[in-house]
Amino acid sequence: MALVLFLIVLAIVLGLVGAVADGLLYLLFIGIAVLLLALVISVVRFRRGGRRPTR
Repeated sequence: MALVLFLIVLAIVLGLVGAVADGLLYLLFIGIAVLLLALVISVVRFRRGGRRPTR
């Protein structure tokens, strides 16, 4: 869960810097890609049900 939250915060920061700074539009696209990655990770974890494997 902490990884997903970290990736979302990172995506927001990269998106803001990419949108505001002149000539750094590629950071906006990297931020979008990181956000999509965070969403994919959270969907995969949600579908598994958060169960831990038994030993």
